[in-house]
Amino acid sequence: MKQKLVEVEPGKWRSDRLSIAPARSDLPRPNIISDIMEPTEQVDGRFYTSKAAFRATGRALGLTEVGNEKVKPKQRTSASREEKARRRETLKIALEKYKAGHRAKHVP
Repeated sequence: MKQKLVEVEPGKWRSDRLSIAPARSDLPRPNIISDIMEPTEQVDGRFYTSKAAFRATGRALGLTEVGNEKVKPKQRTSASREEKARRRETLKIALEKYKAGHRAKHVP
């Protein structure tokens, strides 16, 4: 296998290999997400055309923007040993009743 060398700069050579052109868009400039939006009413009754102002007002009023909230892990209200044992016992009794054929009556 022969390698062809290409002079990059005076005195600097590199192997001539197949290079893949970087992915480029046909668009004349990068995609920029604008802060401008259609007039939208916030809970305070005012209309906002700026996304930043709309979000700031929502946060100030204690609202959560859907899709941006960070979900906190749920914790049991009772994680004590006694509660866990009571839960297991309740489930065990319910399973035994189900295996014995006891079914809850459907209430319309």
